[in-house]
Amino acid sequence: MSLKQHHSDAARPVAVAVLTVSDTRTAESDHGGALVIELLNEAGHGVVDREIAPDEPMLIAELVARWVENPDVQAVLLTGGTGIAPRDLTYETITTMLTKQLPGYGELFRMLSYQEIGPAAMLSRAVGGVCGDTVVLTMPGSTAAVRLAMEKLILPELGHLVNEATKY
Repeated sequence: MSLKQHHSDAARPVAVAVLTVSDTRTAESDHGGALVIELLNEAGHGVVDREIAPDEPMLIAELVARWVENPDVQAVLLTGGTGIAPRDLTYETITTMLTKQLPGYGELFRMLSYQEIGPAAMLSRAVGGVCGDTVVLTMPGSTAAVRLAMEKLILPELGHLVNEATKY
């Protein structure tokens, strides 16, 4: 694939579901989820659904599975629950659902995060991959981490990721 084709694929609009994982966030206080939606809209992507769910693995898995089964959803973006606190279970929940992991996503996120916050970047367990043919990417809940993941990794590649995940 030529670089020109790669950029063309990356620019295509994607239908996205957004999940904020948090025991404390509400629609009014979910600044990270709001930023995900704002940046998706600015980039020309569509937000199909948005939910806020507590750090409960069964609920997280049910929501993500519902979106993965929905042909109108091409990607699922999750924010929150990627740390190491006892209730941070997004990583454990999502990794068991992925049919293919993208180790480079988490590695690049932590590398870029390290440049901004130093060794505390190791506390992030951002993970990504595909579940069937749906792209699933997680990121921490802070607005700084969301902006980093969205602007440096997700938005530049989202269309390309979906194109690769759905080609047969």
